[in-house]
Amino acid sequence: MTNSEIRSIPQVPFGSTGVSVTRVGLGGEGVLRTHGREEEARKVIEKALDLGIGYYDTAPAYSGSEDYLGSVWKSGKFDRNSIFQTSKSASRDYDGAMRDLRETLVKLGADHLDLWQIHDVRTMGDFAEIGGSGGALQAFIKAKESGLVRHIGVTGHHDPEVLTKCVEEWPLDSVLLPVNPVEGILGGFLTETLPAAKSKGMAVIAMKVLGGGHYLVSEQNLTAPIYLRYALSQPVDVVIVGCSTPAEVAELAQEAQSFVPMGQEDQRALLEVFRPQARSLAFYRGH
Repeated sequence: MTNSEIRSIPQVPFGSTGVSVTRVGLGGEGVLRTHGREEEARKVIEKALDLGIGYYDTAPAYSGSEDYLGSVWKSGKFDRNSIFQTSKSASRDYDGAMRDLRETLVKLGADHLDLWQIHDVRTMGDFAEIGGSGGALQAFIKAKESGLVRHIGVTGHHDPEVLTKCVEEWPLDSVLLPVNPVEGILGGFLTETLPAAKSKGMAVIAMKVLGGGHYLVSEQNLTAPIYLRYALSQPVDVVIVGCSTPAEVAELAQEAQSFVPMGQEDQRALLEVFRPQARSLAFYRGH
């Protein structure tokens, strides 16, 4: 992609926070979820920056992802104020979550996060532990009050009922959930969690857009742009995708730049392709 072909990536309000972010973001998967591939990771991150992507996802659980991003931010070549940096904590208790946050900030070379997310809430037991006395939710609220993080959210892809309960009962700014044709068939995340979040003014971030790459079938023309367009056509604010090469980053940026909503008829046709195997293809859900 030449400079003449680069157009700005649309920005959208991040829920009711008063902040705007780019419509697509670089996920913490792909080459970022590795160790020892610093050069490849740097090229992916710098390509995203060059193309105007401002939203960056990571987590302590994503191998060397935080270190890779931190090495780029610490270089001083890029304006940190133009970056919306997120991370997560899978700790269920206050002390563990605060420890995760301190370690994350050191790795990223940052004095704050733009968004810190309670990571991968799966069960009602998780919900009770996180939200109870001495639970991680207290750490998230404290971190926001102290300015260590600007916004707080929750993530989940295991059980839509559990994630919906988090959205309804916790004081959050965002939710990260799976958005793909399989979810369009099964319902739950898109029919219950997403509307609940929207009703509270929360930002909705889409993940699992390509089904971890499992949904890419070139002989059926089921390529990444199809799924990106589907996800962007849903009532979500940001779509994040993990990338392994600069070319994949360029594809992500291009789809955001040239986006035309997918019509309802085309969406229905796409869903029919997945309907016979939808349940088994939702590999990330609990069964």
